[in-house]
Amino acid sequence: MTENAQQQPPAPATDLPTQYAPADVEGTLYERWVERGYFAADAKSDKPAYTIVIPPPNVTGSLHLGHAFQHTLMDALTRRKRMQGYESLWLPGMDHAGIATQNKVEQQLAEEGKSRHDLGREEFVERVWQWKEEYGGKILGQMRRLGDGVDWDRERFTMDEGLSKAVQTIFKRLYDDELIYRAERIINWCPRCLTAISDIEVEHQEDAGELVSIRYGEGDDSLVVATTRAETMLGDTAVAVHPDDERYQHLIGKQIKLPLTDRTIPVVADTHVDPEFGTGAVKVTPAHDPNDFAIGQRHNLQSMTIMDEHGIITVHGPFLGQDRFEARSAVVGALRSQGRIVAEKRPYTHSVGHCSRCKTTVEPRLSMQWWVKVAPLAQAAGDAVRDGRVKIHPEDMSKRYFDWVDNMYDWCISRQLWWGHRIPVWYGPNGETVCVGPDEEPPGTEAEGWTQDTDVLDTWFSSGLWPFSTLGWPEQTEDLRKFYSTDVLLTGHDIIFFWVARMMMFGLYAMDGEAPFKTIALTGLVRDERGKKMSKSFGNVVDPLDWMDKYGSDALRFTLARGANPGTDVPIGEDWVQASRNFANKIWNATRFALMNGATVEGALPDASRLSATDRWILARLNETVEQVDAYYEDFQFAKLSDALFHFAWDEVFDWYVELSKTTFQAGGEAAQVSQRVLGEVLDVTLRLLHPVIPFVTDTLWTTLTGGESLVIADWPKDSGFRDDAAEREIELVQQVVTEVRRFRADQGLQPGQRVPARLTLDGTVLAPHDAAIRQLLRLQPEGEGFSATATLPVAGAEVALDLSGVIDVAAERKRLAKDLAAAEKEKAQATAKLGNEAFLAKAPDQVVDKIRGRLTKADEDIARIAAQLDRLPKA
Repeated sequence: MTENAQQQPPAPATDLPTQYAPADVEGTLYERWVERGYFAADAKSDKPAYTIVIPPPNVTGSLHLGHAFQHTLMDALTRRKRMQGYESLWLPGMDHAGIATQNKVEQQLAEEGKSRHDLGREEFVERVWQWKEEYGGKILGQMRRLGDGVDWDRERFTMDEGLSKAVQTIFKRLYDDELIYRAERIINWCPRCLTAISDIEVEHQEDAGELVSIRYGEGDDSLVVATTRAETMLGDTAVAVHPDDERYQHLIGKQIKLPLTDRTIPVVADTHVDPEFGTGAVKVTPAHDPNDFAIGQRHNLQSMTIMDEHGIITVHGPFLGQDRFEARSAVVGALRSQGRIVAEKRPYTHSVGHCSRCKTTVEPRLSMQWWVKVAPLAQAAGDAVRDGRVKIHPEDMSKRYFDWVDNMYDWCISRQLWWGHRIPVWYGPNGETVCVGPDEEPPGTEAEGWTQDTDVLDTWFSSGLWPFSTLGWPEQTEDLRKFYSTDVLLTGHDIIFFWVARMMMFGLYAMDGEAPFKTIALTGLVRDERGKKMSKSFGNVVDPLDWMDKYGSDALRFTLARGANPGTDVPIGEDWVQASRNFANKIWNATRFALMNGATVEGALPDASRLSATDRWILARLNETVEQVDAYYEDFQFAKLSDALFHFAWDEVFDWYVELSKTTFQAGGEAAQVSQRVLGEVLDVTLRLLHPVIPFVTDTLWTTLTGGESLVIADWPKDSGFRDDAAEREIELVQQVVTEVRRFRADQGLQPGQRVPARLTLDGTVLAPHDAAIRQLLRLQPEGEGFSATATLPVAGAEVALDLSGVIDVAAERKRLAKDLAAAEKEKAQATAKLGNEAFLAKAPDQVVDKIRGRLTKADEDIARIAAQLDRLPKA
C-alpha cells in the first residue's frame, strides 16, 4: 500500500434518497446501459472473447421463474467477464416454436370461425408472421426488466433470413453425406397437433385404462393375447410367441382366425417375446406399435394402418368412422358378445404417452418421415466430452449425457406443420428427388410437375444450430471467428436430450470438429419453498414479474443465485425474496450512512503502518473474499459466492467494521481520515463484487460513491494479496467480547439500547485500543459513583463487570429462572425414566425413541444455560 498524499474533504451523500425504491431506479438505469452500448460486443476488439448464447425462449413464451433463474446466472457470468476485460458477448434471441406458435394462430382463427385450410399455406404463414410481430417476443421486454445484459443489436430469430440459410445449408450437407434420409417408420403422432413429435416431446404418465384378454383362433388352434388397446386388433397381421415356448410349438407357422374380421393371420416365432409375461403370446400390429413394427420387419408382415391422422378408424364396417377411444369400447363389446373375452381388468393403470404441448394421448403410427442418421454424429458428441474438449459441470451429470448420446435412435425431423423451416426437397414428375441448397434454384416449376415437400423441420433442428448460426454461419464472419466456440452453455439438466446433444452433434459436424461450447454448466429446476414442482394444477406457479414489482429485480436475482447449487433443484419462496430485498435495503442504508460519515475513494490507500487493527482486519477480509468469490465463479458455485458476499457485506462490513469505526469517525483527526478512505475502498470493492448478481442497486450506489460512469464497465476487483492474521485474531477477540456480553444482556432481558454501568478491564490485552468501540457497541456507560459489580464476565482474556442493580429486578429474575430450571429438570427426569424403561424401549418405534433422546439432550442444554444465567446474577 502506498502513502495517501492528501485526503479530500468528504462529501455528504446528498444524492441518495433516504430509502431505496427499485421502481424509481431499475427501468431508467437499464435503458441508460443499453443506450450507452455497454452490452454491445466488438468482433474487431483485441480483447479475449467470452461468449454465451441464450437458450432461445419460445416466441410464444413469457418470463417464468426458470427463465429468471438461468438468465440471472448467465448475466452474472457475462457481467463479471466484461469487468475482467473480456469482449463479453451474451447473444439473445427467440425460437419460432413450430407447434406452439401454429397452435396460437389456429386458436385465433378458430375464434373467427376459420381454419388454416381456409387461408391456404402461404396466407396462413403470413398470418403467423403478423402474429409474431404483434404478440410474439413478450419475453424480450421482460428480460429487460430482469436486467439481462444482452447485446440487443445481435438479437436473432430461428426463422430470420440468416438462420434460415444456415438450416438449409446443413440440411443439404447432411443429405449429401447420407446422414439425412426418408423412410416409413413408426413415429409418435399427435392427433390434436396433427404432426409427428419426437420421443423427447412425449410425456409419459400413469393412466387408468383396461386390460382385456382375447382368444384368437378356434379349439386347439387358439391362444390368448392381452392388450390395453383392443381397437388395434383390427390391424393385427400376426401373433408372436417365443420360439422355445413349448405351449405353442404346434401353432408356429400356422394361420389362425382373427376375431371380428374375415382374415387369418400367422403365428410367428420371435425372441422379442417374453414367455414369462402374461400368456407368452402377443398380438402384432406393425403399423401401430414400434416393437410390433420391428417384428413385422423381421418376418415380412403386412403393415395395416387402421386409423387416420385424427385417430378415426378407417377400416372394418362396424367401427368405421369411430374415434379410437369409442372404437375401443365397441370392439371389446363385440368380442364379448362372441365369447372371445377371456378376462377383463379395469381399472388397469399403465404408462401412456401424451403430447407435451397439448396433452393429447399420442398415437404410434406408421408414417413416411425424414430422419437424421445420428450414430456418427452422436459418437462425435460423446467423444468430445470423453476427451476433455468439453467439460460437463457438475461432472456427475456426465452419466446422463452419455446415457443419451450413446443410446440415441435416429431422429425424426419432419413435422406436418405449415409454420417452420420447410424441408428443402423437391419431387419431380418422374419420381426424382432433389435436395436444394440455399444458393440453388429449384429443379423445376409446379407447372412442370415439380413440388416441394410439404413438411417442415422439427424446431430442435434449427435451435441445434444456435451457437454458430447466430454468429453468421455458413459465412465465415468476424463474429464467428471471434466468438465461436462459445465458452459456457448454462441450461437446465432437463434439456440435455432436447437441446444440448443436438447442438453438440451439429456444432462438431458443421465446425470441423470444434465443439459449440467449452463447458456445459447444468442447473437444477426451480421449485416452490417446499421443494415441490411448480405446476398450474398444484396452484403454486409464481409470476416472477409480481415479485420484481413488489421487491425489485435485484431481490429476485439474489434469491435465485443464493439457491443455485450446480445441478441441484432450487426451492424458492416469497419470504426469501423479501429477505433479499432487506439485503438490498441494508446495502443502500449502510452505504448512505458511510458516505454521510466521510467514506471516500479519493487518493491512494494509506500505508499499512497508518492503519488501525480494525482497518487492517477489514482489508484482509476483503481480499480473502475476492479470492473466495473468484474461485466460486470458476466452479459455477453461485449459491456459495452469493452467500459469501451476503455474510461479508452484512456481517463483517456493515455490522462490524462500520460499527467499530463509529468512535473513530466521531473523534475525527488523522485516524478518522484513514478509516474513511478504508471504508470507501471496502464499499467500492464490495459493490463491484456484488454487481454481477444485483446490478441495479450496486450501480446506483457505486456511481454515487466514486463518481464513476457505471459499474457495468468498471474493473473487476483483484486480490492484492494483503493479509493480516494478527489483525484478524485481534478483531475476533473483540467480537467474542461483544457477542458474549450481548448474549448475557439478552439472557437478562435487557433491551438492546438499554445502557448499563460497566467496568472494562482490558489492560495488558490487545483489546485495550478498542475500549471506546466496545463500550459503544454494548451500550455501556462509565462506572460512576456507587458502582457495584453485580455480574462479572471473563471473556477473551479480558473482564467485563456490570452493575445491574438499577437495571433489572434481580429477585424477580431469579424467580423466573428458577421456575424455568425446575421445568427443564422435570423434562429431563421424565425422558431419563422412559429411556431407562426396558419394556418401553422394546416396544416403542425407533422414531419415538429418537424423539425422546432429543428431548433429553435439549433438557440438559437448557439446564446448563439456565444455571449459568443464575450464576451470573447478583446474589440475593
